[in-house]
Amino acid sequence: MAVPKRFIAGAICPRCAEMDRIRAWEQNGIRYRDCVSCDFFEQQPIEDDALPELETRVNREREEQRRNTVTPVRILDPKGR
Repeated sequence: MAVPKRFIAGAICPRCAEMDRIRAWEQNGIRYRDCVSCDFFEQQPIEDDALPELETRVNREREEQRRNTVTPVRILDPKGR
């Protein structure tokens, strides 16, 4: 049975610099990438260790929202009134 290969939108080939020519697939615990325009081919073992999430505009906005959260402050009267 053939493994489905998927094109990576917006990816640029590191060898020929063509856009939208890279396809990727996984098989037997190995991640593969190749280019349909040139002879670029790469393989990497799939590690079970969870990698830290890459910073993107989406998770960066969440962090900024967390920092910009307004917290009310209650001022106490030192004289006890």
